Amino acid sequence: MYNYLIVGAGLFGATFANLVKAAGKSVLVIDKRNHIAGNCYTENVEGINVHKYGAHIFHTSNKNVWNYVNSFVAFNRYTNSPIAKFKDKLYNLPFNMNTFNQLWGVQTPAEAMAKIEEQRHQANITEPKNLEEQARALVGGDIYEALIKEYTEKQWGRKCAELPASIIKRLPVRFTFDNNYFNDLYQGIPCGGYTALVEKMLEGIEVRLNTDFITSRNDLKSVADKIIYTGPIDEFFNHLFGKLEYRSLRFETETLDIPNYQGNAVVNYIDSKYPFTRIIEHKHFEFGSQPKTVITREYPDSWALGKERFYTVNDERNSNLYTKYKALAEQQSKYVFGGRLAEYKYYDMDDVIESAMNLAKKELANG
Repeated sequence: MYNYLIVGAGLFGATFANLVKAAGKSVLVIDKRNHIAGNCYTENVEGINVHKYGAHIFHTSNKNVWNYVNSFVAFNRYTNSPIAKFKDKLYNLPFNMNTFNQLWGVQTPAEAMAKIEEQRHQANITEPKNLEEQARALVGGDIYEALIKEYTEKQWGRKCAELPASIIKRLPVRFTFDNNYFNDLYQGIPCGGYTALVEKMLEGIEVRLNTDFITSRNDLKSVADKIIYTGPIDEFFNHLFGKLEYRSLRFETETLDIPNYQGNAVVNYIDSKYPFTRIIEHKHFEFGSQPKTVITREYPDSWALGKERFYTVNDERNSNLYTKYKALAEQQSKYVFGGRLAEYKYYDMDDVIESAMNLAKKELANG
């Protein structure tokens, strides 16, 4: 009945569906949730677009991806500049001259560099073996103890010494007074929220929600010539080698009868005394002036079947396990596996879209 069945209506599935549909292919998109847009889904509450699965800020240096998403909706000028609260003091993120001034009172890049270099020298770590060593080697002990250690251990439910060094390499360090978290050329939030973006991408395409491919596989696998699968790869193979591990999140959202709660879209709570890692005030993503505000407390959570999968745990065990599943996936001639769950990797939104664009190009080239 269809050229492609696409399992998952998130950014990967929506991008692929949009591009092959534009090339004349017949497409069916299914999703087991009751909404499109995956973890980017936004819901309107009191005129505010609420990020239901945590903060999502679009950023990219890929002009093709930026032009592509802007062809559907306009993006605003939002710049991600989170604040960190530690022992009742506020610090700017990412680590920059504002942060160093708040910590040490230094005012010049040379003073900050000297302070960090002194602490890096004291740590004497040349080949970091875990997150704690990587952090100390990168920024020294003061920043690690004040702004990394407790937050990270809350987020991952493990000691920093038990986490891979690769996690902390994503944190930028700057010797300028620049609070912009990202270095990318383009950044913003879709005007009207991410749901509006994905709705436009899927315009004219048949979408079936509340449809679980795994439980309906026998009925669905014959409806298309090819199936693009974006769900969990281990679940596809009935956990043949065991379950891949994730970290989950839990959200508590409330509407407040005040216009402004914290003055910033994202405030991280570092101290372990707070069970949540951050508070999101959604209206600030779009410079809202509504009379009310909506905030979400984000709690890290262990993962088990039935919970949402948010962060992959790419340690040695899980990486080896994924390699086994990937080998099986490559033997499936009718299926193509793509996206963060099917590839078991952390994906920024622009990388997801670029990956789906590349896949669509490849598929169309092959006829």
